[in-house]
Amino acid sequence: MKIGFDISGGDFAPLNCLEGVLMAVKELPKEVKIVLIGDSAGAKDFFEKNKVDPDQFDYVHTTEVIEMGEHPTKAFSQKPNSSIVLGFKLLKEEQLDAFVSAGNTGAMLVGAMFTVKAIPGVIRPCITTILPRENGGFGILLDVGTNADCKPDVLYQFGILGSIFAKEVYKIENPKVGLVSIGEEAEKGNLVVQAAHALMKDSKDFNFVGNIEGRDFFTDKADVVVCEGFVGNVVLKTAEAFYEVMKRRNRSDEYFEKFNYELYGGTPLLGVNSNVIIGHGISSALAFKNMLLLAKDLIDAKLNDKIKQIFQ
Repeated sequence: MKIGFDISGGDFAPLNCLEGVLMAVKELPKEVKIVLIGDSAGAKDFFEKNKVDPDQFDYVHTTEVIEMGEHPTKAFSQKPNSSIVLGFKLLKEEQLDAFVSAGNTGAMLVGAMFTVKAIPGVIRPCITTILPRENGGFGILLDVGTNADCKPDVLYQFGILGSIFAKEVYKIENPKVGLVSIGEEAEKGNLVVQAAHALMKDSKDFNFVGNIEGRDFFTDKADVVVCEGFVGNVVLKTAEAFYEVMKRRNRSDEYFEKFNYELYGGTPLLGVNSNVIIGHGISSALAFKNMLLLAKDLIDAKLNDKIKQIFQ
């Protein structure tokens, strides 16, 4: 098993990336090989200073980076030796089983769509976030930013993608799927949500439980919560901001600690032909460690094979 890791991606790269690697190798089995994509000389020097054998990793050397502020499509074509482009090249050639990066999110989406491509039948790939519950469990919200505007059939597919992800990776049996709206009744919500509800209500592709309101996000009413990326991103950023407010006020609580993004690392891009994990630009070493562990879980679960089977 080989996991490609962009050590040039993120606001604090490469230091946080490399520290995350050291944390991850303590928990990953020996058969997992991490392929570091970036400044190999700098990485080897870091490992040697930390008394770690640099030969336990593979390296793809480059110093070219797609910066956060660059136009994703232009940069992807104009920087063929950047860490993100090289990562996707290796993924397409099946020299990697997964690719992890906290670099330019737009470039990661462009790379996924133009190299490994969407799974046939998937209209729009999407990304997720975790919704912690007070009872100790959690749900999954999708999409959280990839698709700001969605048609009803796209929201329907999010229900399928989220249900497979919840079942195969998080081992939630027969996940309950809910649709975000402004009321429980089928006729509530905007025209897109009303049409999506009409499609989902009789679905045999997933266990639809009806509309979900904002107050239901952190309950066990639904395991998979479906919405447009615009709505999902607002929910995600609000939850992150609330967690930061709690920390600034020196409030410590076991439940609220579950809103710390570092515990989950990154999010898989669901619906593409390989394992792509996208991380937060401000990712810490702990977040990078958990991204690498998530990549291993996705590979083990054969998630993309399961999605392909459903969409065939």
